[in-house]
Amino acid sequence: MGDRILVVDDDPDILQYVKMNLELEGFEAETASNGIEALQVARERPPALVLMDVMMPGMDGLTALRHLRNDPTTSSVPVVMLTARALAKDRVKGLDLGADDYITKPFAVEELVARVGTVIRRAQQMRDVSPLTGLPGNFRIAAELEQRIETRIPIAVVYGDLDNFKAFNDHYGFMRGDSVIKYTATTLMEATAACGDPDAFVGHVGGDDFIAVMSPDLVELFCTNVIRTFDDGILDFYDTADALQGYIEVTDRRGERHAFPIVSFSMGVVTNQYRAIASEWEASAIASEMKEFAKRQPGSTYSIDRRQ
Repeated sequence: MGDRILVVDDDPDILQYVKMNLELEGFEAETASNGIEALQVARERPPALVLMDVMMPGMDGLTALRHLRNDPTTSSVPVVMLTARALAKDRVKGLDLGADDYITKPFAVEELVARVGTVIRRAQQMRDVSPLTGLPGNFRIAAELEQRIETRIPIAVVYGDLDNFKAFNDHYGFMRGDSVIKYTATTLMEATAACGDPDAFVGHVGGDDFIAVMSPDLVELFCTNVIRTFDDGILDFYDTADALQGYIEVTDRRGERHAFPIVSFSMGVVTNQYRAIASEWEASAIASEMKEFAKRQPGSTYSIDRRQ
């Protein structure tokens, strides 16, 4: 079965008609006859999408939409409204409340199915994008690695993260820490563009961890570009006195002060030039191992696995 759709309408004929056509297209369809029932079903088993009529007795679609958006369980579930009203102000009201799309009755089944599929795909893509950096998240990263490893094309996988970042975050606060994360993402994207690999990929694992995938022939150029750009700009995020002395002092829970060097970026690299990589899990594990080796060296650096 495909994605589960909750169809909400007080007209039983429309319910069955829409349900049947969605199931013919490979979706799983569940039905509710009013807004109150829809809320109960959606909270118990959040669907991939709610397809809901605006005009219903008891609780209308717009009121139900407002409740869906205010409930943490269903706040991110996409909602497509069905309406017999074609007035712009009616559509605007629903969009303001959080509707993802509108379909006007009477509708063509082909249009309804196409819009449902588009909204679901868009919602899935948005969920897998880091809200901080705008880079692809874990699902897209795993899919990218899996696809490239299965095709056995030459690849290099770079796994990088920040050194001394927690101390920086504790000292300056998370707002400035988030700025460093965004700066790192920009640095990686600029280094990727400078390498000239049209198929290069950069993803944000989370926190201060990043993944890049590219041609093995360009990976050293990429890493050196990252280090040069990152080190050139990281001091801009420090107070002048801290930048001049080259470290920050952070007090731990016992009241003891510790000096932490300027934030740097360490990268571990694995390629399939020297050995076969069986899976995305193996690529991630080896790159992580090389990153830990790189972290033993001071400052921004990288380490490439050349074992056969």
